Amino acid sequence: MIDWVQAFWLALLQGLTEFLPISSSAHLIIPSLIWQWPDQGLAFDVAVHVGTLAAVVVYYRRDLSLLLGGCTTAIVERKSNEHSRLLACLAFASVPVGLMGLLAVEFVEQYLRNLPMIAAATLLFGLLMAYADRHTKGRSTFKDITLSLAIIIGLFQALAPWPGVSRSGITITAALLLGLSRPDAARFSFLLSIPVISGAGLLKTTELVRSGVAVDWLLLGAAAFTASVVAFASIALFLRLLDRVGLMPFVYYRIALALVLFGLWLA
Repeated sequence: MIDWVQAFWLALLQGLTEFLPISSSAHLIIPSLIWQWPDQGLAFDVAVHVGTLAAVVVYYRRDLSLLLGGCTTAIVERKSNEHSRLLACLAFASVPVGLMGLLAVEFVEQYLRNLPMIAAATLLFGLLMAYADRHTKGRSTFKDITLSLAIIIGLFQALAPWPGVSRSGITITAALLLGLSRPDAARFSFLLSIPVISGAGLLKTTELVRSGVAVDWLLLGAAAFTASVVAFASIALFLRLLDRVGLMPFVYYRIALALVLFGLWLA
């Protein structure tokens, strides 16, 4: 079981990196690989997932209200509208990563959660993100997202269980390659995180209930709160930076991180 200091740093890492295109899973694995920290456990995973989910829901509360209102209107009028179509896009785009998470969990655990594979993913998908940021026009808007485009983004997102890929990074990259502007790519990516995080949290909660493991509710509450506050600030800061300087600072960070990880592996 992790102690309070480890819980604080892991919750801070989760909140800071969940929505930045630098891979939260990679950053959470690194302490255990380098400093031999104990596994944080299912209960902690559930807590920080709840925290980051709360952050993105609060940040995009107006969008969610419009989506749900539009869906209700579509059901009553029996006619689709802009918001109900977008909600359908988000739902279909979430399917590939859900299937990947269920079917490939053992493969990921056995072959991809190690320093060289994390470093490789960090570097390769960082370079792809650089290409997308520098070579795409970004003329399409949020309203131009179709079901086919959403499914393509969802297929890219299916790579997210590989630590180092970054769910937000790969979905923003895919959206840019498909012609969306930076702000709209990030907006769709963050809204897409809601069903993904919810599904992962529900799965982990089910496993936790079945395990019957005793939990430290005070520690978990503090971890959830820390992850939530930091994640909210992280979303706001990222969107400001994205609008001003683009994705290249995160690309440089990923390259540096990959080199450090390769160095630790070779050492």
